[in-house]
Amino acid sequence: MRAMVLERPAPLSQSPLQLRESTKPVPSDHQIRVAIRCCGVCHTDLHTVEGELKLPKLPLIPGHQIVGVVEACGAGTFKFREGDRVGVPWLFRTDRTCRYCRSGEENLCNRAQFTGLHVDGGYAEYVVVDEDFAYPVPPSFDDAHAAPLLCAGVIGYRSFRLSGAARGDRVGLYGFGASAHIVLQFARHQDCEVYVFSRGEAHRQMARSLGAVWAGDAADDLSLELDAAIIFAPAGGLVPLALKATRKGARVALAGITMSPIPQLDYELLYGERVLRSVANSTRRDVEEFLELAAEVPVKTEVTEFPLENANLALQMLKSSEINGAGVLRVAS
Repeated sequence: MRAMVLERPAPLSQSPLQLRESTKPVPSDHQIRVAIRCCGVCHTDLHTVEGELKLPKLPLIPGHQIVGVVEACGAGTFKFREGDRVGVPWLFRTDRTCRYCRSGEENLCNRAQFTGLHVDGGYAEYVVVDEDFAYPVPPSFDDAHAAPLLCAGVIGYRSFRLSGAARGDRVGLYGFGASAHIVLQFARHQDCEVYVFSRGEAHRQMARSLGAVWAGDAADDLSLELDAAIIFAPAGGLVPLALKATRKGARVALAGITMSPIPQLDYELLYGERVLRSVANSTRRDVEEFLELAAEVPVKTEVTEFPLENANLALQMLKSSEINGAGVLRVAS
């Protein structure tokens, strides 16, 4: 099978992903093999390829926003049949027995494995996955527009919940890429006023077109207080700005898997029972709930497609904020 393979991490300027012929994976018991049609391009892939995340295996095929069709089933499978369309997200497997898994916090499992990090992912023609960690894709979404829902959408959904945002609240979104453009839509579905902070004018215009009541720079004075905020950009310097913009008792959620150092904070920014919390991965329940919600809203993802062999270019454009919405690799029709 064709795959974009990372032999060793390197700056994206060196195009570290190489098109290779790789062995077609064989599904084990309770696994399915998925013929991939599309795979979304995520900031986590960027951090993987450039070595900002510790890599448990090399060589590695990145990618974890996968949409495809079940092509083969291992022994003991019952959830899916050949020909079913499925999505495969970031969470690949958990131990199912630890205190976190038993308490509904499987996203925090210390022995969790992640697609495109611990195991080969979706920058390829095929992938295998435990059937319990694959999901039916709502028929209202085509392959390319469904792909960003599997991580950008799911993590955005979990971030929104953990921010404590409620119907009618004023919500701030810091950074406006794939995840934020989805979050804005279901926040508006809950009658929230959304304020977007982004350096790029094209991103600000897109935010306004999707219903943001205001879009500007993170340093701008809103002359009002936010009820909740989510930081999507991996920039620690945004943390004090977001805390300053929120009311007493508000929560600021950090949605990224990595972030540059957070500056020293004056206690006054936290005083008043403001809460600063990270968002780590997602659960299977998050995926199921969000896919249902996305179809209900309905969420409309903005995507830019790239052929599989242009994965380096897609990541380069993502890094330089040249993609409005989400980038998606087209693997097969």
